[in-house]
Amino acid sequence: MSHALQLAVAVAFTLSTAVAHATPLTVPALFGDHMVLQRDCRVPVWGTAAPGATVSVAIAGRTVRTRAGDDGRWSVTLAPLTVGPPLEMVVAGDTGDTLRMRDVLVGEVWLASGQSNMEMPVDGWGKVLDVNAEVANATYPGIRMLTVAHRVAYEPQRDVTTAGWMPCTPANVKAYSATAYFFARDLHRELGLPVGIIHSAWGGTEIEAWTRAGALAPVEGLPARLAAVRERARVAATRDLRRDFLDASAAWLAAVPKGDLGTTATPPWSSRTLDTSAWKPMTLPTGWENAGLPDLDGVVWFRRTVEIPAGWNAQDLRLHLGRIDDVDTTWFDGVAVGHDSVYDRPRDYTVPARLVTPGAHVIAVRVYDWIGGGGLWGDAAMMKLERAPGDAIALAGEWSYRVGLDLATLPPRPRDPDDPNQPTVLVNGMIAPLVPYAMRGVIWYQGEQNASRAAQYRTLFPAMIRDWRQAWGRGDFPFLFVQLAAFMAPAAEPSESDWAELREAQAMALALPRTGMATALDVGDATDIHPRNKQEVGRRLALAAMRVAYGRDTLSEGPRFRGMRVAGREVWLRFDHTGGALVSRSAASPRGFALAGADRKYHWADARIEGDTVVLTCDAVAAPVAVRYAWGANPPCDLVGATGLPAPPFRTDRWPGVTQGRK
Repeated sequence: MSHALQLAVAVAFTLSTAVAHATPLTVPALFGDHMVLQRDCRVPVWGTAAPGATVSVAIAGRTVRTRAGDDGRWSVTLAPLTVGPPLEMVVAGDTGDTLRMRDVLVGEVWLASGQSNMEMPVDGWGKVLDVNAEVANATYPGIRMLTVAHRVAYEPQRDVTTAGWMPCTPANVKAYSATAYFFARDLHRELGLPVGIIHSAWGGTEIEAWTRAGALAPVEGLPARLAAVRERARVAATRDLRRDFLDASAAWLAAVPKGDLGTTATPPWSSRTLDTSAWKPMTLPTGWENAGLPDLDGVVWFRRTVEIPAGWNAQDLRLHLGRIDDVDTTWFDGVAVGHDSVYDRPRDYTVPARLVTPGAHVIAVRVYDWIGGGGLWGDAAMMKLERAPGDAIALAGEWSYRVGLDLATLPPRPRDPDDPNQPTVLVNGMIAPLVPYAMRGVIWYQGEQNASRAAQYRTLFPAMIRDWRQAWGRGDFPFLFVQLAAFMAPAAEPSESDWAELREAQAMALALPRTGMATALDVGDATDIHPRNKQEVGRRLALAAMRVAYGRDTLSEGPRFRGMRVAGREVWLRFDHTGGALVSRSAASPRGFALAGADRKYHWADARIEGDTVVLTCDAVAAPVAVRYAWGANPPCDLVGATGLPAPPFRTDRWPGVTQGRK
C-alpha cells in the first residue's frame, strides 16, 4: 500500500471514529432507573447511536444486538420477561458507550392521560381526601410513576422531558397523578405485581389535541382546524411564531381595557356613587352562562351594597368572594382591594380599617373571562364580609351586573403557538414519543373541555381510541375511562345539560371492544371541577381493569338500563349488571328519574324498586313516552346495584332542545 493510500485510510478511520464518538449512544427518557417493563409480552427498546454502530441490550441474562441505521436510529425487541427481583438493563455500543438502568421491575404498565382530573396531584395544587394519611402511608416499592412534561408540537416528537421513574414513597407520591396512583395501588394490591404508570396529561385540553390528523380528518368541523395547524407548522419552519404572537397579543390586550365600558366610563363602574338603576340582577354564586349570558366571553361588572354595623368601625375586614373565573379586580367604595387571575382559587382580600365606617358601602367586582365559563362560582357559604370568624355578613344572593365588554366585538384574539388546544399538538408532543413502549393499556379522564360539543365527541372519542391502538400496533389493548363527575349547582327541575350529553357520548364508546367505564357521577363536587375523592375513581378504574384486562369475573359497573315498558301511567324499567339487587341510596325511593309525555316536557317522577326493575309514575304525565335518569350537570343519582356502584345516567329519547317542565 502506498504512503498516500495509507494516509487516506488513516484519515478516513480517524474521521469515522470521531463521528462515532460525536454521536453518543442514547435511549429515550422513558428508559431509566426504577422503570417498569411490561411482563409476558415482547418489549421494544430503541434509541440512537452513530450510523452503522453495533448496539447491544442486555437484561435478565439475555443479550440482543442490532446495528443503527443510516439515520442513527436503532431498535430491538426483547423476548417476554417474567416478574422477579429488580433487574439491570445495560445498553452498550461498539464505541465503548454504556448506559445502565438499575432497579428495573417487570410487571404491569399503564398509560394515564387526559386533562386536569387525571393531572391533579395527590398533594399539590389539588389535594385528595385524607391527604395527610394517604401521603404518610404511601410506601410501595413496587409502584413507580413517570410524569411527562407538557409539550406542544406540530410534528411527532421522538422523546419527552421527564424527571424519570419515581418509586412510590411519601415524598414522591405528592406529585403523582392522584387518579393514576389509586388505580395503581388497587392493581398492585389485587394482583401482587409491580405497577408502572406513564402519566401524560394536561389540564383544560380537548380531545382533538390528543388525536392524530388521520383520525380527525373525517370528523365534521375538523378539516379547517387541521389546515390551520398545518399552516402554523409551515410558518414555524421559517419564522418565530412566539415573537409574532407576543407582538400581536400586546396590541390585542391593550384593546381590552379600552373596550371595557366600565373602565372608560366617567365615573368608572367601581365608583361608590355610580347610578346602577339600569343594571340587571343576578343571584350569586353562579356561572354567568347559567344566568342570562350563555355565550359571553369578556368583562362583566358586579356590584352589591352592604351595611356595616357600628361595632365594626375602623377595623380590618376580610372579603371572601369564593372562586372567580377567570380574572377579577375588586373594589370597596371605589378603592381597589384585590386582584387575582387563577380561576379556581378562592378570593380572600383585606378591606383596610380606614375604609370601614358604619353604614352603606359598595363592593364592585370586575370579572374578565376569555374562554369557557365565567363568573363568581362555588359554595355560597364562601361569599362573606367577615370581621372575625362567626361574625360576618353573607354576600351570596342578589347582586347587580352589567356587561362591560363582549370579546366578540374585538378582532379575534391571536393564537398562541403553544396553545395546547389545537388538533394533534399533544399527541405529537406527549404521546408519539411513548410509542411503542410496551404497556397493558390506557386509563383516560377527559371530557370537560369538550362538554359543549357532545354530539361531535361521539365520533371524536372512539376515533382517538382507535388511533392510539393503531399507533401502538398491539391490537385492541384495554382502554378504560372515567365518565364526568357531577359539577355545578343542581337544577331544581329537569332540564337540558351539555354535561349529561357528554357523559352519554362517553358511554357510547363502550361499543368498542375491550373498553371499560368508571361512573363518577356520585363522587363529584358542585363547587369544584376537581373532586377530591380520587380514591374511589381509581378503585372503579381498577375494577374495570380486573374485568377488561385481566379476565376476572368482576362486577365493575353499576346497573345499566336495558329496556322499558309502558303500562298506562306507569313505566317499568329493566336493568342489567345489578349484582342481584337494585338499591336506593336515599331513605325513600330513588331520586333522579324524570318522565315526559308527547309534549316532550320532563317532570320529576316517583320511583319504586321491584326486584331488578324500577317503576315510575308522575301525576303531571298521564301518558308517559320517555324517561331520563340522572340527566344534568349535577343531578340526583340514588340508584345503585348490590355492590354499591352507581347506575350511569341514561335517556330513552333523542329529542333535541326539549323544554323544561314543572311538576
